[in-house]
Amino acid sequence: MGLKNRIHSGYLYFLTLTVVDWVDVFTRPTYRHILIDSLRYCQQHKGLELYAWCLMSNHLHLIAGAQDGYNLSDILRDFKKFSSKAVLKAIQEENESRKDWLLNRFAYAAANDLKTKNFKFWQDGNEAKELHINGFIEQKLQYIHQNPVVAEIVAEPEHYLYSSALNYAGQPGLLDVILLE
Repeated sequence: MGLKNRIHSGYLYFLTLTVVDWVDVFTRPTYRHILIDSLRYCQQHKGLELYAWCLMSNHLHLIAGAQDGYNLSDILRDFKKFSSKAVLKAIQEENESRKDWLLNRFAYAAANDLKTKNFKFWQDGNEAKELHINGFIEQKLQYIHQNPVVAEIVAEPEHYLYSSALNYAGQPGLLDVILLE
């Protein structure tokens, strides 16, 4: 990661992970669940502390940190590497009507990136914003949960299954989160 959005230990971050070319991949439950399972694995085995999240059709917002002894940059690197391979494998193996188009988009993105061999799924970087001030944290929390409302997918944030808005409404969500108070 470049110097612009360097991640330091001991802080919470607002993060945005975006699919290359903003391709709408996460319109299929199979691909969404790969990301959910990958996040859960990172929570259980890699030291990810998840405070808020929302998965949209082409990007993922997080408020996250790392447990002591873990590095958030390393967690994100591993998450992106694993999830990209898993989603690409699912695209190739599932009955995907957009298979050729999707794989061509990801192959084209890889052709323009010296670090990538066959397919590039995630854009570089995580748009990491360090969270220090309570007002800024609250603003980002609301932004994350309002994403599906603004996109007119749901009328209320807690009606969207693929976010932590359920947790903040006092209901169990797809992932456990540490509530910000």
